[in-house]
This record gives sequence, structure tokens and C-alpha cells, in this order.
Amino acid sequence: MSEVAIRVDDVSKLYKLYDKPSDRLKESLGLTRKKLYKEHYALHNVSFDVKRGETVGIIGTNGSGKSTILKIITGVLNPSGGHVEIDGRISALLELGAGFNMEYTGIENIYLNGTMIGFSREEIDAKMQDILDFADIGDFVHQPVKTYSSGMFVRLAFAVAINIDPEILIVDEALSVGDVFFQAKCYKKFEDFKKMGKTILFVSHDLGSISKYCDRVVLLNRGKKLAEGTPKEMVSMYKRIMVNQDKAEEIAAHQMDMSSLEEDDEKEIKEAACEGQWKNHYNLNPDVDEYGNGAAEIEDFAIIDENGNYTNAIVKGTRFRLKSKVKFKQDVHDPIFTYTFKNIQGVAITGTNTMYEKKDVPLAKEGETYVATFEQDMFLQGGEYLLSMSCTGYRDGEFQVYHRLYDVCNVTVVSDKNTVGFYDMNSVTTVEKIEE
Repeated sequence: MSEVAIRVDDVSKLYKLYDKPSDRLKESLGLTRKKLYKEHYALHNVSFDVKRGETVGIIGTNGSGKSTILKIITGVLNPSGGHVEIDGRISALLELGAGFNMEYTGIENIYLNGTMIGFSREEIDAKMQDILDFADIGDFVHQPVKTYSSGMFVRLAFAVAINIDPEILIVDEALSVGDVFFQAKCYKKFEDFKKMGKTILFVSHDLGSISKYCDRVVLLNRGKKLAEGTPKEMVSMYKRIMVNQDKAEEIAAHQMDMSSLEEDDEKEIKEAACEGQWKNHYNLNPDVDEYGNGAAEIEDFAIIDENGNYTNAIVKGTRFRLKSKVKFKQDVHDPIFTYTFKNIQGVAITGTNTMYEKKDVPLAKEGETYVATFEQDMFLQGGEYLLSMSCTGYRDGEFQVYHRLYDVCNVTVVSDKNTVGFYDMNSVTTVEKIEE
């Protein structure tokens, strides 16, 4: 048996984009010699190997070709060029439920999917109880799948894919299905696969999961492989590319060597290199809730990681800064600069302001500009959060909102260790055996 489980060799996937359906028809009938389409490479000359027993992650921005390469590896798509070699039996968690017959019962679909993967009826029978226990949908397994809720459907689909004993597991954003308890069960099964030495190819936007589970990471961008290396190296590069998309290849090929610089000097160099407004480095919320009485305006803001990079992806346990630049249109006594992190359900998790921190500005005069900088450690759990900022205060005893930006952008916390709840207390834990 080969040491390499998956070999992707110079793979490309070309799509022809037509302006109108009649152009496609004309070309298919040979009615024109003109090229009536534009060429779009979803993948362009991508190569990498996955060794047996290795867990390899694939990351990249939307449209980078992550799902396309998995579909080619699993045979759902054919490449336009290059080839893929597979040594081992694959189970794929791509589009959960693809291939299910909605008129069949859950039991019938288990046999249907198992047969499609390449298992005999006897092999499926041996795994049936494990599948039913994992899905945990009770007697509904004997009912037509069309009667299932969406939650029951994905539970059964995941249970079939994960409990058929593959040599190679392909996962595409499929570990966050169902409720929180089912998700925990999915991650536990994933960890069991790793301990058993299975080969895993894993695509996810969850950089925390990539950092925690992967031995090596491949970074794709606009259909091309930019680099591959350790999770730490590739996540760091990906964070830079997220805020400098147009310089992706330059970042990958010519990362600045700052190892000889002092940390503070490195931060200053990176911040000085930031051209234009800070906020241009982030994907802003197009539906940001913005209001205020106009006495002040938040002109700019920034999120800066421990290395001085302008990024909205912060590694848990590191120190980072938030900056808010406010220009005053009127004289304002005792302005208060604030920030808040909310989870995606809208619950305020943490935040502070210059009043709490006792950093007072007695009077901000008309035309003056102030920058409030909040520096702190990131100990929120890994996940997605929303950042809000404001400039507020009191006038004649009445609370005033001069300018507020609700949910102006998202912040991703990258973590390879989460605890219970919203916040990690950064516990130091010991376990000792007591001799009796």
C-alpha cells in the first residue's frame, strides 16, 4: 500500500461562462467559429499530496476552489486538466444527503448510500446499529425521508457517512450540523478518526478547528495553491490575505523577514505600511446600524493583532488592539469612546469604554480629532463575533449618542482550545494521583 493516500497532480477546472443561453446553443451546434464565452478557472494547476494517516486542511477565501477540489477528489466533478490518484476507500461529508431518495425510508436510504459508497449489504448490516445510535432519530428511521425535519435529515446523512468505516475521510464544512449536543458528538467522532490513524482531508472556515486538528494546511486563493505548511504558518498568511486580497501572491511569495526586529519596531513598520483608511482592510457590514446626533463622527477604526497586522482574525490568548478615530463637529464635554463584542445571536459578551477605564477627555473642541486605543488580551471562545463602536456622553445630565456603529464588522477568534461558556478564565489545571 502506497504511503500517499491522495495525490492531486496539476489539477485544473475550467468553466465556460456565456453571456446568454443562445451563445451556448450556437457553440454546441457549431453555428459560429467565434469564442462566445469567457474562461473561468475554478482551479488552476493545483498539486499536493496527502500521506496515509495525515490530517490535511484546506483554507482560503470564498471562491478559492476549496469545495471544487474536494468534489474532483471524490469523483463528483471531472477535472479539465491534471489527474487525481486515490489509494483507499473514501467516505465524503460534502453536501449532506446528496443521493438520498426522499420517497425512501431512512433505513432504505442507509442501504442505498452504503451501496453507492461500495459496501456490501452484510457490511452495512454490521454498521446499522452504530448508524442508528449516532443519528438518534428514533422510529422516524422507518418513515419516508420527505417527512423529516431538516435537523433529522442532516443527522441521518452525517451518521451514514461517518459510521461507514472508510480509510479516507473527506470533510467540507460538515461538522456544524444539528444542535450543540449533536455537534459535540460529530467532533468526538472526528477525533476518534484521527486517533485511529485515518487519512483526513478537511475544508473549513473555522480556523480554530484547522489549527486544532490538522497536521498540515494547504492555502488556496482564486483557484491557485499559494502555499502549504504548518497550521500556524498558513493561518497567519491567510489572515494577511483576507485584508490584502489583491496582494495575495506577493504576500505568499515574499513575506517580509522581520525576525531581527524588536516587537515594537515590527508593529510600527506594519502599521506605517497601512495605506488609506484603516477600515478599508476589513469586510464591513453593508447593513450596519448607524446613528447619532452628529456632534461627532467615527471616521475610522482598526483591529490590530499581536504582530501589528490589520486583521479581523485574532488568535485566542494573544494581545490585540482596537482603535477608534473620532472627529468632533461640535464642542463636546467629557466624550466617552466605547466598543462592544456581541455574539451572532446579538448578546453583548464584553466591552469597555473610556469612562470605565478612567481615561477622560475634559473637552473635545470642534474640528479636533481623537484616537482611542483599547489594548487587551483575547480570551473569548473561538468563533464569530460582531464589533460595535460609539462615541457617547452626557449633556445637561441627559445621555447623548454622538455617533454609533452597531455590528460594523465581524471578528473571528481563532482557538485550538475552548472551554464552557463565552469566556476562557485561562485556568492553570493540575491532576494528581493520591497514594493511599
